[in-house]
Amino acid sequence: MKPYLFDEFFSSGLEESISPFLTKKSRTWGKNLSLKSSSSAAVLLLFAFLLSFVNLPSSHLLLSLVYFLVGTPALISALHDLKNLEINIDILMTTAAFVAILLGSGLEGALLLVLFALSHSLEDLVTHKAKSAIHNLNHIAPKFAYVLAPDKTLFEKSVKEITPGTHLFIKTGEIVPLDGTIIEGSSSVNLVHLTGESLPLPKTIGDTLPAGARNLEAALVIEVTRTNSDSTLTRIIQLVTAAAHAKPRMQRLLDRFGGPYATTIISLTLLFALALPLFFPLPYLGTEGAIYRALAFLIAASPCALILATPTAYLSALSACARQGILLKGGVTLDALATCKTIAFDKTGTLTTGDLLCTSFEPLTPSPLSPDEVLSIAYGLERQVVHPIATAICRLAEEKKLTPAAITSFQSHPGSHLEGRYGALPVAIGLPEKIAPDLPPSTTDHILAALRIGPHLYLFRFTDQIRKDLPPLMQKLTHLKLTPIMLTGDHAANAHAVGKTLGLSHIFADLRPEDKLTRVAALSSQHGLAMVGDGINDAPALARATVGISMGRIGSAAAVDASDAILLKDDLHLLPFLFHKARQTIRISKQNITLSLAVIILASTPALLGLVPLWAAVLLHEGGTLLVGLNSLRLLRTPY
Repeated sequence: MKPYLFDEFFSSGLEESISPFLTKKSRTWGKNLSLKSSSSAAVLLLFAFLLSFVNLPSSHLLLSLVYFLVGTPALISALHDLKNLEINIDILMTTAAFVAILLGSGLEGALLLVLFALSHSLEDLVTHKAKSAIHNLNHIAPKFAYVLAPDKTLFEKSVKEITPGTHLFIKTGEIVPLDGTIIEGSSSVNLVHLTGESLPLPKTIGDTLPAGARNLEAALVIEVTRTNSDSTLTRIIQLVTAAAHAKPRMQRLLDRFGGPYATTIISLTLLFALALPLFFPLPYLGTEGAIYRALAFLIAASPCALILATPTAYLSALSACARQGILLKGGVTLDALATCKTIAFDKTGTLTTGDLLCTSFEPLTPSPLSPDEVLSIAYGLERQVVHPIATAICRLAEEKKLTPAAITSFQSHPGSHLEGRYGALPVAIGLPEKIAPDLPPSTTDHILAALRIGPHLYLFRFTDQIRKDLPPLMQKLTHLKLTPIMLTGDHAANAHAVGKTLGLSHIFADLRPEDKLTRVAALSSQHGLAMVGDGINDAPALARATVGISMGRIGSAAAVDASDAILLKDDLHLLPFLFHKARQTIRISKQNITLSLAVIILASTPALLGLVPLWAAVLLHEGGTLLVGLNSLRLLRTPY
């Protein structure tokens, strides 16, 4: 079979796990296989326990299946670790479970294996990222471009083979494949993939176009200025990759001392089994023998509760967050959230909706027309095109229940203006510099459009729509001892206007993706930073922040994949709940670890002294596990 090339793979739309030997049905069966097997083993163990009172052979048969399902993988993993001379908690748990069979406590050993397998499979399930941010970015980037030959014919060519100086034909609605300069045509382009801003920008001959921009209105011809490896979109892909590798990860307490703990317990078990008869009048065999006591010590000291102390708390918190519409990519996100002192917001699409709102319009010269008649004429012009400014004007007119004016001789000049006739009067609407070239530069903070009706001129003002009830949210975050700030690629005037409304005192504007990444890296290293964003341009910053939080409904695929937490309903008001839950999780995890260690100490030492028989050691051990689980369930409560 011919192998997939890099470009062909991403163009195919197939998953990263593509294989000609795997069918769709087999992939479904193989998904979350460890969780399925451990859950099945838990059910079988329950039936084995019940049958042990009425039908012992059937109980043993089911118990054998339990050991096959969860014991075999654990044994293989333990043997692999031993081969590599790695002594860890996994080996200790497996040893304790299989030694329980020799002591006639197969049910207890199976329970240890089932709990062990469930904790690991559930943890792997919630921490696994199903998609790669790199895949989504490459899916957006065009793999081929239309080259315009000297004889004006078009042919398709891989972007990797296109060199600077080549002329490319960009159709309406297409993504610009490579950085270049416009040599033919005029249009508006949307840079939302690069800057996060949805406002279309007019582009004409001589203007530069970055790779990743979407051409909105008319065909363009550009001259390539950079190769694919140096294009703007490729550099953003590289930023995401570098940021993901540099992202800080908390080291779990159990991972740090698991190996030494397991080695110590196994060594002590062997030592006690061999040495106790040398110092005390004990036999080696029998229920009062040294081997029995040493194995009881091993069971009592096996860290089942300790292993579950952290995962059960995190899984409960993850479940509570999921109920509220917050998807967290692993428990480590809660650890990181608890350390954050600063929370940064992107502006457009995060603090604002990304939609334009026509706030007002006013005559610049005395006008005999009423405001409704002026808006009706603008409505008649703008309803014939698809453009964010047109949408805002049409929405305002519809809210006022106006009918569009009858416009004749309509003409559209993409990226510039619209014109026609209203009765005997010439009318035009578009960029102020096109409609009224003599108009002095505006000092307003808002987006402008000008309307000319005969000799009369009108100015329309627009702004981003701020999401509802955000000022109280900022106050709640401040009460949680978090410092809210704004990081945006929008220009300073718009950013400060929005920031002032929300009561933000720390605003950083005019940031390119590289600038935003640098700022995020500095804040993350100093104070711990949670970054909230929605665009592809936010993906590097989301990946580099201590915690990246993206908007799931409106966010780009790259931002979602690069982030650690996803607000599935785009509800920023869940942020206080999220931070509170993270801090509560850390607190309960510490309680669980303390409780687990206390149970181990109280059970293992008396077991070694012969004061606690094997069944009692197992009971204390499992009782500690139950207490840890019940304590973790407190995190399922969602109100805050």
